[in-house]
Parts: sequence; structure tokens; C-alpha cells
Amino acid sequence: MTGRTVRNRTRAARAGALAVCASLALAACGSTKDQVAGGSGGGEGGEGGGKVGVILPLLTSPFWQAYNDYVPKMATSQDVHALKTVNSNSDPAQQITDINNQLNQGVRGLVVAPLDSAAISAGLDQAERKGVPVVAVDVAPEKGKVAMIVRANNVAYGEKACTFLGEAVKSGKVVQIMGDLASVNGRERSEAFRMCVNKNHPKVEVLEIPAKWESDAAASKLDTLLNAHPDIKGIYMQAGGVYLAPTLQTLKSKSLLKKAGQPGHIAIVSNDGIPQEFDAIRKGEIDATVSQPADTYAKYGMYYIKAAMEGRTFQPGPTDHDSVIVEHPNGMLEDQLPAPLVTKENVDDPELWGNTVQ
Repeated sequence: MTGRTVRNRTRAARAGALAVCASLALAACGSTKDQVAGGSGGGEGGEGGGKVGVILPLLTSPFWQAYNDYVPKMATSQDVHALKTVNSNSDPAQQITDINNQLNQGVRGLVVAPLDSAAISAGLDQAERKGVPVVAVDVAPEKGKVAMIVRANNVAYGEKACTFLGEAVKSGKVVQIMGDLASVNGRERSEAFRMCVNKNHPKVEVLEIPAKWESDAAASKLDTLLNAHPDIKGIYMQAGGVYLAPTLQTLKSKSLLKKAGQPGHIAIVSNDGIPQEFDAIRKGEIDATVSQPADTYAKYGMYYIKAAMEGRTFQPGPTDHDSVIVEHPNGMLEDQLPAPLVTKENVDDPELWGNTVQ
């Protein structure tokens, strides 16, 4: 998440711990150079041809705008016939309708960024009935059938934020502006941050704002919290795409936006890796962000849907692109792509996708 504004969601079940392939005897068992599976795997007789539908959760976040821009480029590079993307506009029910519409157009594969981990199962069931493979991007479905989940380790997001703020603050109050707790992404980031602070930084007190990926909620609740706790020393924003601007504006309105190194600076770490976060790091307004890989989400979304349409399957283990495929307790496979921490030391790294977009 990535942030996303979602209303009327059903509550997703708590995601279980992911299990990695432990045996090095399975060298390259998660490699992108895998076998062709028996069966058609959906699509045109397993030959990999046909149209692919790409469904976005929203386009109000700079992160998803960047992903949307990457999709046609990566589709071309992977020789995938991707149709024009469809925006579900933060509505889980609309997303199911979008899936059905794409299936009725005769797509042979779907790449979907689910808005709701539980609700998406209705769309996955529709696709399975028609023999159309699906790749999920960014959010892991609770149930249903997918060829692959393309995602980063969201537990690591929370842990990286905890480590950074714990070392910066040492003692005192920090606040985490959470995503939607009905989303596996919001849950994993929140729980990982909370547990890491409690275990490793006992002198740090965590205050929490449930903001549901909504910028207005983040601004108003942060304003209220700062009135009650003007001594906050750190902030963890779970989605810079929706929380960065309202957070900085709220701090500025209260004369609390001090640059890094100045007395009274509030240490801030974020998630997303958008250009606006990088600019804020350069200005000293925030200190760090975890770069969620919009570019490789699009790249490997296209890669895995093509593989699924050709009937190829994968196994848990390390890949040939610096990631690891893990298996969920429900049997779904997830390719966990790298998501580096970005600070003032590496913010100008030209390899970061946030430095390659306008």
C-alpha cells in the first residue's frame, strides 16, 4: 500500500505468518526460471496469449499514479497485451464489478491490486470459474485462487520504522498513523511496529491513529492528538502517498515542523518511496521512508501473469531478482520484493524508483 481510501469493507481475517523454503537443496526453487506445470493454467491452452486486464485500487495517491504509469511500460517489456487500466476508485464492490466486466471482455489473465483482502474473493472465484489466472499486487487476498501475490514484506515495514524511530527518539511518545486495520497491509504494519517498540524500545510510548488510508482522517486526528500530547517526538506514517501532505501541514499549523537537526524536530518515518517523500527528506522535514517498489510491482505483476497464462508454476524459495517467494498458510504464494529504507544518506540513489519519475 501502499494508502487507499476504502469504505464499507468487510473485516479481513488476521494474516498468518509466512513460511520460507528452508532447504538450500532447493536451489533457485523460487527462481523465475521455473517449470511448466501440467494443465492449462488458464488462458489460451497454456500458451500465454490473449488480453490481460489490469485493475487499480485508486488513483488519488502518487504511489498508485506511479504504478499506473509503469504498467504499460512493463507490459511491453514482458510482451504482455495489457488493456488500459481500470480504476476501482476505492470501492471494493466496484472492484468486483470491474473484474466481472474484464472477464466479459474475454481477458485471458488479470492483474489486480485488491482493495479488501476478504471481499476480493468474490472476484477471484469469478475468474477461477472462467479459467482465468489472477496475479494479486500489493495486498494478499484472504482466500480464493491466485497464481502469485506480488508484494513487499509489510511486517518489515513496521519493524524498519520502529528501529529508526526507536534509535532517533530513545524515550518519549511517538505516534503511528495507521492504515485500514481491515487490510492485511494496515494490520501487519501496525502490529509489527507496536510489537517491535514494546520489545526493543521500552522507554518509547506508542500512540495510535486509525486513519483507514484517509488523508482527512489523518489530519484531524493528528491535530486532536497533538493538542492532548504536544510533547510527541516521533511519527510513523504508514502511507506517505496519503498521509505526508496532511501530516506536514498539521505540524506546520502548530509551529511544530522543525527541520532535522533543529531543536524540537519531530522524527518522521514513512512508507511508499514517492518523490514527494524524497523531497521532504532532502528538506529535513521527514527523516526516512521505506520505498515500496511501484516499478517492480508492475514488472513482476506482468511477469507472473504471463507465466500463469503459459501454465508455469513456482515454489517457495529465493528468486533470481533479490526476493523470496514465501507460502501463506492458505497455500498462496507471495513474491516478497525488496523495499529499502531511504534516508538522507541514500535519498539521491538513482536506482530508487522515486528518483526516476516526474
